Amino acid sequence: MRSSTPIPGNPWPHDMSITVEDRANALLELLWIREAYELQPRGEDLPPLLSDTPATVHDSGVSAETREEWAGAWRRIWHAALSHAAQDSDPRLFDELRTTADGSTERADLLHRMIGPTGRDDFGDSAFDDDSHSDWFQRGMDAHLAAMPKSLSDQPEHRDLPALIPAWRAGLTKVVTIPCSGEFTRRVGENALLMTAATRENSESYRRALSTFS
Repeated sequence: MRSSTPIPGNPWPHDMSITVEDRANALLELLWIREAYELQPRGEDLPPLLSDTPATVHDSGVSAETREEWAGAWRRIWHAALSHAAQDSDPRLFDELRTTADGSTERADLLHRMIGPTGRDDFGDSAFDDDSHSDWFQRGMDAHLAAMPKSLSDQPEHRDLPALIPAWRAGLTKVVTIPCSGEFTRRVGENALLMTAATRENSESYRRALSTFS
């Protein structure tokens, strides 16, 4: 979505580039574990509940005390993962990755910088080894693909271009969406907006969200 020179008749500014991150895996896993394990994290600015509630995980190996610990850590991990998801990608990391050896410390460090913080760092991989996770993730992917716009003009960024341009001029470069219920928008750092997928899909709510940035 960027051109080196203006394109006659094209209302999209030739130098405007907007990235939409609509399936950030680290965020999806955190949203899933919050509800699947019935965690009750506390704090302000937490995202709404998922629009598709996952099946509850009944794991005798995860005690009530462990769930309480996870709930206490959830908000910190969420904000760290969200901050990473909101960053513009650095193509230099991919170039550097190709020069590192498999299994090397340098490669592991680069991969961690690319992936960013995840819930697996604190909760462990085994917390996600449940059919509830794989079933919910697949349902979400199927729904996401089914809802994709059929044409360029139907994409929310083109549909609501008059509201997008002022936000971009104010510094917006990235929109991060989550599959949570209702209308919800939060600014993340200097360049991004977090919102529910439903907020972006609806023209009125998307324009309201964009107006919070400009």
